[in-house]
Order: sequence, then C-alpha cells, then structure tokens
Amino acid sequence: MKSDLTNGLGEAHPCAENACIEGVNGIRDALYVLNGKWKLPLIFTLTEGPKRFKEIQRSLGDITAKVLTKELKELELNEFVVRRVLPTTPVTVTYELMPYSRSLRKVLHELKEWGIQHRQRIVASRKSQLPAV
Repeated sequence: MKSDLTNGLGEAHPCAENACIEGVNGIRDALYVLNGKWKLPLIFTLTEGPKRFKEIQRSLGDITAKVLTKELKELELNEFVVRRVLPTTPVTVTYELMPYSRSLRKVLHELKEWGIQHRQRIVASRKSQLPAV
C-alpha cells in the first residue's frame, strides 16, 4: 500500500524523493553556524555597512559586550564578518560583512517578513481573546 507523501498542502513532501537525510543535515549545518538569538540580527544590522562595536551593540539593544564579542568572533571564524583595525589615534575597530554574507540575503528577508507576520498574528489573536468591556 502506497502512503500519501504530500505535506498537507497538496505539495510533494521532500521525503518523497528520499531527500530527508540531506535536508535535515543541511538545516542542522545551517543552525550550527547561525545558532543563537543574536547571529542573524547581528548580520542584518551589518547590512547597512561597517559599524564599530558600540554602534552594533546599540543597534541590537540588550546584548552584553561579552556576548557580542563572542558572536562577532564566531561570525568571523565562519567568514561572515571581517574585523578591521584602522591605524587612527585612538585605534578604530570596525566590523563589516564579507561578500559571503550576501548568500543569506533571501533567508534574512524571508525570516524578517515571517517574523513581522507572526507577531501581528499573535497580537491579533490575543486581542480577540480579551473579554469585552
């Protein structure tokens, strides 16, 4: 007996083509590199151009200096960010995206759009659950 291999939306499920292991591994690899709540917002912040440490920290809001330092180092190791030390007095350090970071452009856009829609949906749902006054 053949089972229905659709995703509930009428589309073929990726596992129908025996791509589950490859797909799961791809998602795991992506999450390994981009894990945590700060990496994608940090990359998004740097899409405006190079920034100094304090500028990045202000853009992100409530991130601590320790966590930001750790995140920047990990992004640098994975070739998303480059740290530039400029020979000024005092020394100026900036962080900017590497060209490889552009490969996340569609992901960031889709994630941003989904996040906005999700927040609106949750807010509307909670408003509709409030008792009438």
